[in-house]
Amino acid sequence: MPHGTPETPENTGRTSANGHAVDVDVVVVGAGGGGLTAAIAAAEAGASVALLEKLDRAGGNTFVSTGSIPAAGTRYQREAGIDDSPERMAEDLLRQSGGHDAEHLVRFLAKESAGLVEWLVEQHGVDLRIITDYKHVGHSVQRLHAPPDRRGASLVRDLTAAAKRLDVEVVPGNPVTGLLIEGGRIAGVRVGDPGRGGEVLRSRAVVLASNGFGNNKEMIARWIPETGAARYFGAEGSTGEAITWARDLGARLLNMGAYQGYAAVAYPHGSIVSWTTVEKGGFLLAPDGSRMGDESVGYSGFAAVVSRTTDESWVVFDTRIRDFVAGNEPEFAELVRIGGVKEADTPEGIAAVIGCPAQAVAAAIEDQRTAATARAADSQGRTDFPMGALTAPYCAVRSVPALFHTQGGVDVDSDAQVVREDGSVVPGLYAVGGVTGGLSGRSGGRGYSSGNGLLSAVGLGRIAGAAAGRRG
Repeated sequence: MPHGTPETPENTGRTSANGHAVDVDVVVVGAGGGGLTAAIAAAEAGASVALLEKLDRAGGNTFVSTGSIPAAGTRYQREAGIDDSPERMAEDLLRQSGGHDAEHLVRFLAKESAGLVEWLVEQHGVDLRIITDYKHVGHSVQRLHAPPDRRGASLVRDLTAAAKRLDVEVVPGNPVTGLLIEGGRIAGVRVGDPGRGGEVLRSRAVVLASNGFGNNKEMIARWIPETGAARYFGAEGSTGEAITWARDLGARLLNMGAYQGYAAVAYPHGSIVSWTTVEKGGFLLAPDGSRMGDESVGYSGFAAVVSRTTDESWVVFDTRIRDFVAGNEPEFAELVRIGGVKEADTPEGIAAVIGCPAQAVAAAIEDQRTAATARAADSQGRTDFPMGALTAPYCAVRSVPALFHTQGGVDVDSDAQVVREDGSVVPGLYAVGGVTGGLSGRSGGRGYSSGNGLLSAVGLGRIAGAAAGRRG
């Protein structure tokens, strides 16, 4: 068995559908949010689970996210006086994304979302709380549920602890290199380099939870060439091999041109510049001090706008917005503390920070002030300024556009089992999160709604784990 895999003597005598003895009931490939959730659900169903992670640490893209899971109709929303429903959530997501190949998954996961979050919180001790101070991109009401510190690392910590309580351990440093197929169905995985003593781990089912292909230059060039110039800030392990394995078995591919970008990652600090700074009334400037477009398309959609214009930009807001966001988001408060947010008393002072003509910054601030005061559109067509006109002192953060994760992958059914081009399923093979076709449109980054990635990962993770645990 792979190095570090927990012993499972209780499985002695268990066999696969082909009659072979198995080492474990379910193998989960990848220990991000989707893989951890799948492992929890499979163990809860009574299955033995091997949770394999190729890197030295669990977390995947979940670790670098804000840990926000959208859910509609939760009791936490009702307690906060928020009226929501799965139907409203699905319509919101589809309004943002436009038509695409995975609309069935949007509606399905919207229906599952409230039960998912309540299950995580109440059955497994995952600390998620409804965010009431913003809605974020794509949502008409507050429905994001996140850790108190709004860090994906905290979600990973809680999911890992829940898995351990069910006797599931993350086994890091064990890269899966292929699937074992016998009699037309999945029979396990190959682990490690076959030329250097790689091993076979037999199982009744395999859950692919290793994210997408954001860190695979060849796949990016083929499927999403427009992001080729963007810096990649997602998980190192998102190299796309699971999609290739499933495709080789005839899997149908969905939405392969879609992705989640982020228009403003603080440079050189590497943390995101909270988009709440923009949603509350801030804007982005190119190095010459010019606006690049309407930022209300969202942080993912605007990433491509920035990438087409410049290698870096500046996020401009005021100290009222700075203090509001810092008071609610610890990661942004840390950016303030380490000096990533520059302050100046005048537009000329901000221009000096940026290194651009003073009149350009003054014109951009006046444009925002005029539109916000009149409740009208600014020069870029933007109309939303919840905190009104910017007032001195002002703030600026140097930033770069980034690719965080891809949103294309394989089709799955209502058990998260991989679906072939002909509509049949691959017996014993399940997929979640970035391995599957995402919820964010057919192509580009504008269709992304906040939390789409985690909803797909954790939502399908619960479904895949439960189904694999029940019948392999």
